[in-house]
Amino acid sequence: MASIIETLTASGGPESPGFLNDLVKQLWPNINIAASQIIKNIAEPMFKTMLPAPLNGLVFRKIDLGVVPIHFSNVDVHKTDNNGIKLDLDVDWDGKCDIELGGNMIPKIGVEHIKLRGRLEVLLCPLTTVIPLIGAAQVSFINPPYLKLDYTDAAHVANLGIIDRTIRKIVISIISSMAVLPNRFLLKLDPNNDFFKTYQPPLGVLRLTVESGSNLGQAKEGKSFLKKLVHDEPDCYVNVSVSAEALWKTKTVNNHRHPEWNETKDFLICDFDQAIETDVNDDDTALGDDDIGVGATTVKKLLLAQGRQELPLVHKNDPIDGRLTISGEFHKFVPDAGSLAGESTGSIAGLMSVLVASAFGIKGKRQDLKPSVKVEWKESAFRTAIKTDMPGADMENPAFDQAFKIPLQAGAISGAPPVKITLLDGEVERGFVEVPLDEVLQAPDLALEKFFDVGDGATVRAGIWLRGTELAKTEL
Repeated sequence: MASIIETLTASGGPESPGFLNDLVKQLWPNINIAASQIIKNIAEPMFKTMLPAPLNGLVFRKIDLGVVPIHFSNVDVHKTDNNGIKLDLDVDWDGKCDIELGGNMIPKIGVEHIKLRGRLEVLLCPLTTVIPLIGAAQVSFINPPYLKLDYTDAAHVANLGIIDRTIRKIVISIISSMAVLPNRFLLKLDPNNDFFKTYQPPLGVLRLTVESGSNLGQAKEGKSFLKKLVHDEPDCYVNVSVSAEALWKTKTVNNHRHPEWNETKDFLICDFDQAIETDVNDDDTALGDDDIGVGATTVKKLLLAQGRQELPLVHKNDPIDGRLTISGEFHKFVPDAGSLAGESTGSIAGLMSVLVASAFGIKGKRQDLKPSVKVEWKESAFRTAIKTDMPGADMENPAFDQAFKIPLQAGAISGAPPVKITLLDGEVERGFVEVPLDEVLQAPDLALEKFFDVGDGATVRAGIWLRGTELAKTEL
């Protein structure tokens, strides 16, 4: 079995995607129209739920992405574990746009320029023997992309504060919720594509430790007399983010320029190029927290450094003397439940993935049906998107193609309740099934995939996968 180092260094090197840029350039007028409608359909409902009044009334009056197409570069091609193809490529868009937003009690907001930059991952799987030879494409940014907006009209308002920050935050939130790892945007190329063969689970768990810092903040002898009186040595804590995972904050070590934390946190990893970003702060309750410096690496760089790095810190784009030492282990997911036995240590010992592919035989008038599927286990509850009638939709037999992930600690599945899968029509329960975990443990490779009878003649095609963890080898 290949070590993690061999996996990390297995690349033929980046190539130029000239043909792809030529294709996008020719298709850009069509992409402009299609993407504009998708943006409107997705963003406006999120404005209503994510923004405070009166900003929650924002709607797009106009969306024109302009004539400058997205540009791709540095393509790297890999083979996936499920015999698919993975493309990594840089995305750079310097778009001259004409976008207008407005709403009740809100001045017109115009966007004339969008700068978007990031690293994109495209999964092509499963591979088939029938044209178009690929069942589906899954698209995601490996890390949250860089976004900059230039405004017209209400620029004097937007560029000064809340509207600009809010719009950028919402746009990044929308992108992250749909297409920043671990989330992927699914595009079916074959209408009969099997979601179970398309889904790509996380690779494993990064067990990340923030060890210590050095030369953090300003030395006492370099401080002004007032600062010496108000605040002696810094009270340091670290904010850590890994791609779109939730922010993690360490404890605060008081009055120390060379603090030691030795705190550990687990993160699900879907790509080894996911960024590890650290932000060291001085906890100052009187004057507000002060930013000491930021440092960054990637999962790949950390593991190639034998799992330990000293990160140089930067403050407002200027290098400083401060350093932050971190370490990490990678535990890959395997179809073996051994790590789930025993008592919990607070660490992730495995993963349960519940895949909801489709439902069949739902009774009712198609124009009235609003089917969705709810998944419940212990305190976890998830729900697929609610399907609504539209041209070409099969409301009696809808496809959902969504997956839900539940990290597991040791001992979590021993004597655990079943997984409940409920078919809903709007908010009305049409039926449900409870799946014992013993049935999953007895399935080949701990992956139970079947048509579940939920009652009233309806079935739900779903899968429940269990995975344990195994420490990856870091030697060649």
